[in-house]
Amino acid sequence: MKILIVDDEKPARDRLAQILADEDGFEVVGEAGNGDEALQRTAKLGPDIVLLDIRMPGLGGIETAHHLNELPRPPAVVFTTAYDEYAIDAFEARAIGYVLKPVRRSRLVSALEQASRLAAAGLGEAAAALDAQRKHVCALVQGELKLIPVAEVTSFRADQKYVCVTHDKGEDLIDDSLKSLESEFGDRFVRVHRSALVAVDRIDRIERNAEGKHRVVLRNGSQVEDKDLIISRRHVAEVKRRLRES
Repeated sequence: MKILIVDDEKPARDRLAQILADEDGFEVVGEAGNGDEALQRTAKLGPDIVLLDIRMPGLGGIETAHHLNELPRPPAVVFTTAYDEYAIDAFEARAIGYVLKPVRRSRLVSALEQASRLAAAGLGEAAAALDAQRKHVCALVQGELKLIPVAEVTSFRADQKYVCVTHDKGEDLIDDSLKSLESEFGDRFVRVHRSALVAVDRIDRIERNAEGKHRVVLRNGSQVEDKDLIISRRHVAEVKRRLRES
């Protein structure tokens, strides 16, 4: 089993690598010092298991795990942490390892054996168990993972089997469904029609166009095509309500 070690402290990475060097059946293929590096190296190295610290500067372990699950072939995750308040029982009930520091050899090996049997779907369930809303969405661009801050997103629009994300730096396609995005980020976005969600804080006002249809007008001239800003009749009342309450 190929393993990627992720921890912001080098002594912790060295300790895990030392343990694994003496164990048959496991190969350390790389290390990362934070969540962003973990995503990039997972995409390139394709590890079977990621040993992942939870508390790291920047992108934390829980959100990193959520993004790892979006890869075409997601790895199993074994969390390693000095803290015991992260729903250990919930993780282990889903066959995801959870190892407390200082790491004991027997516990780590047991968790790795458990993780090797983990179904890919289990990773998403684990993140959901902690009710972790992402701060980023993740696009796979030319073989590399690109993190897009949700705070910079203007709209999500269905585009055949993908969703097009319009954000401050352009547009990208992601694999998330519009329905799942609405469920996760419904506090920030409002559905304007069947195929589009718009960030409430990017809406300046609602007006009628030349055809008498309601449309949202975005702040600062955000680049979204006019046809994607038309509000369907069934959603007009809700868009108006969200705008009043924002």
